[in-house]
Amino acid sequence: MPLDLHFIVFLVLRMAIAAAFVVSASIITERAGPVIGALIATLPVSAGPSYVFLAIDHDAAFIAQGALSSLPVNAATIFMGLTYVVLAQRQSLLVSCGSAVALWIAMASVIRMFDWTLVGGLAVNFVAFGICIPLLAGYRHVKMPLVTRRWYDIPMRASLVATLVAIVVSTSGWVGPRISGVIALYPVVFSSIMLILHPRIGGPPTAAVLANSAWGLLGFGMAIAVMHVAVVEFGSLIGLCLALATCVVWNLTLWWGGRRKLRVEA
Repeated sequence: MPLDLHFIVFLVLRMAIAAAFVVSASIITERAGPVIGALIATLPVSAGPSYVFLAIDHDAAFIAQGALSSLPVNAATIFMGLTYVVLAQRQSLLVSCGSAVALWIAMASVIRMFDWTLVGGLAVNFVAFGICIPLLAGYRHVKMPLVTRRWYDIPMRASLVATLVAIVVSTSGWVGPRISGVIALYPVVFSSIMLILHPRIGGPPTAAVLANSAWGLLGFGMAIAVMHVAVVEFGSLIGLCLALATCVVWNLTLWWGGRRKLRVEA
């Protein structure tokens, strides 16, 4: 098989696999309500496939360096969520989602200019989440109306994540690990939730999903830190597996803690 055709075939395959992950997770989010939906949304269903494919093409040092850039970008994502949640209470999809995405792009553009350390990335996350989690608390408890899926929902979600994977995989060789780590963390799932749910059920219920995601997103940040350390020590495969395990265990703990709290209150 010619080299160019070989690259195209594997790129399309990677895009399809990543799209399948995101579509499945977003469908579960719609059906499960804001709390469970938020826990699903903060699993690495978008960034995970991107990093897996980066690990196929690059060595452990590349992945470790990319993780250092991804870590502060996670802080940008929680500020993006806060911006949308506040604006969505009264503003249109265009204003609330557009402002949130614009803020993320601006923060990511600044983040990519610096060489981040693990300590610096963790510090930025703890400051960001220390600010945003209390501010989001008042928007979490909204009943999720019934969602009727439209024909274009799945193709749109699939195309968003497939495009992200294509950009990450195709450009990683010449943009380097720093920018690849930034691009890989673009919040595809959050953007999909805003674009699909806001016009259908309104701003406040959609905002409740993102507001409930704050604690899960904090765990996602810790998973990135785990990935960086583990990739350096044990290689890409073990590092990626440990990062996934961190996300899953953290979100299961949040779910169990929430159910226990409800039983005590009852």
